[in-house]
Amino acid sequence: MRLTVEEGIRLFDCDPIELGLRADAIRRKKFGDVTTFIIDRNINYTNVCENECRFCAFYRRTGSTDAYTLSIEDILKKAQKTVNAGGTQLMIQGGLNPTLDLKYFERLFRAIKNCFNITIHSLTATEIEWLSRREGLTIVETLKRLQAAGLDSLPGGGAEILVDAIRQKISPRKISTAGWLEVMRAAHSIGMKSTATMVIGFGETAAQRIEHMDQIRRLQDETGGFRAFITWTFQPTNTALGGSKVSAWDYMRTLAISRIYLDNIDHIQGSWVTQGERLGQLTQGFGADDLGSIMLEENVVRAAGTSFDMSTRKMIGLIEGAGFRAAQRDTQYNILRRY
Repeated sequence: MRLTVEEGIRLFDCDPIELGLRADAIRRKKFGDVTTFIIDRNINYTNVCENECRFCAFYRRTGSTDAYTLSIEDILKKAQKTVNAGGTQLMIQGGLNPTLDLKYFERLFRAIKNCFNITIHSLTATEIEWLSRREGLTIVETLKRLQAAGLDSLPGGGAEILVDAIRQKISPRKISTAGWLEVMRAAHSIGMKSTATMVIGFGETAAQRIEHMDQIRRLQDETGGFRAFITWTFQPTNTALGGSKVSAWDYMRTLAISRIYLDNIDHIQGSWVTQGERLGQLTQGFGADDLGSIMLEENVVRAAGTSFDMSTRKMIGLIEGAGFRAAQRDTQYNILRRY
C-alpha cells in the first residue's frame, strides 16, 4: 500500500536500522543481490555561472582569473580517454555562461556522436531552462534541438530541494521548483528519460524532504520518465552558505526512506562520491541497488573539499565485500558485464 505524505514524514522518527531492513527487503525483491555501476566521465565544460548559488564552491564569475571554458576539441579529447577506459556515458554539465549559446551544444553533441558510440547523459534542467530563455524558445523546442544533435537523456542535477522556501535561501537566482519539474516533464514528453536527485543538508525539515520526494513521485506517476533517484549530502567547505555536514545516519535514513516512499522508481543510487567508500558500501543495505559511476573525472564536489577516488577493481570490491554481486551497466540500466 502506498505511503501518504504524513506517513512518509513519520518515517524520519524511525530507527535507521529498521528503515534499512525495510528498504533492503524492497530492493532485494526487485533486484536480488545484484548491485550495478557505470563507467563514465563527468565533464564540466565551464565554471563560469550567472546563478552564483550560495552552496556551490565550483562556480566563478566572468573575468575571474581561474574561470575557464573548454573548447569542443578539449571535450573530444576527454571523451576519447573515456572510451579508452571502457566508459559508456558522458555527463556534461557546467555553469550558466553567457558566452555559450545553443549552437555551441549542438556542435558539441554532434561532434561527439560523429566520433564515438557513447551515450550523452548531459545538461541539467537549470541549463536547459536557461538556454531556452536565452534563445527565446520553449523548453520542448530547446530539448528537441539538443536531442536531434545527440543528447540522449538528462541528469537530475539542479533539483537540490524542490521546495521554493529552501531554494530562495540557497540559490535565489536558480530555476524554481515548478521550472525544474517543467523541464523534466517536457523531456519525458519527447521520449527523453532522466534521473531525479535530492541534496540534503540545507536545514530543510523532514516534511520538506518528503515534499521533494512527493513531487518526484507524482511526476513519475504522470510520465514514467525517471530511471533512478539519487540523493547526496551538501558539502559546505569553501561555500558562501557554509554550515556543517549532515550525519551519516541522517543520510542513510533518508536514503532508505527514498526507497520506501518512491514506489514507482526502480533504481535508487547510493553516493560514495560524497560519503566515501565505506559508507557508500553500506548504502547497499539501505535500499541502494546502484553505486553510480567509477567517475573518471569529478570537479564540483572536489571543489567543496571532498574527494574520493574509485576504480573498477575497488568498486567490485566494495560491492562484493557487502555480500552483493557486481555488474557494470549502461545508462539504460542494461547489464553489460557481470563479475
